[in-house]
Order: sequence, then C-alpha cells, then structure tokens
Amino acid sequence: MSGEQRLSARVDAWLWAVRVYKTRSAATTACRAGHVRVNGDRAKAAQQVKPGDELRVRIAGFDRILVVREPIVKRVGAPQAALAVEDRTPPPPSREETPFVPVRDRGAGRPTKRERREIDKLRGR
Repeated sequence: MSGEQRLSARVDAWLWAVRVYKTRSAATTACRAGHVRVNGDRAKAAQQVKPGDELRVRIAGFDRILVVREPIVKRVGAPQAALAVEDRTPPPPSREETPFVPVRDRGAGRPTKRERREIDKLRGR
C-alpha cells in the first residue's frame, strides 16, 4: 500500500478487495445473511477488521478460514491481494471419503415403498 498504512477496514470492503467476493454488495449480502464470522462472532458489514483477525466465510456450503494480514479497502492486483490475506482453509475431503448419495432419474416419480426401504437401508437408517 502506498503512503499511509491503514489500521482497520470494513469487513465487506476487505472481503471484496482481497477477491473473496466479486462485488462489494455480494460481500455485504453475505454478512447480512450470517455467512461471515470475525473471531467466531457473526459480523455486520460495517464491522472493522484489523491484522490478525480470523474470518470464517461460508461459500458454496464450505467454510473458508482467512486471516487478515493487511487491511485494504481498494481492489488491488491479485498478487498484492494475496499478500493481504492468509488462507488457512483445510483441503476439501477426497472423493473416497465423501459418501456416495444415489440420485434418482429425473421424472422417475416418487419411490415405491420397496425402493424407499432400499434407499433407507443404503443410507444406514
């Protein structure tokens, strides 16, 4: 960052600046929906974040764990944005670890009682 060093930034502006969300309004909407947590607490869009704060951002059903290194508010180039955030997100589970969920063909109608029992047995109920 050129010149002055910022001490804090709005959480929605920071998430947009480091390219977690494509637009600032998308970041604000995620904050309102409760998908953003700062140090374990739900964050409002105007909440200030400072270096060392841990953010948990739920995107597409998965949590990303991000740590603020530098509070920036303007969208910068990707290499500079990468320096402002530390990504501590664990790798996604492998395909072998995720259970297989059978999918019914579209238009097949409701399962019969026999099919439902087989589905329940497969799911371990």
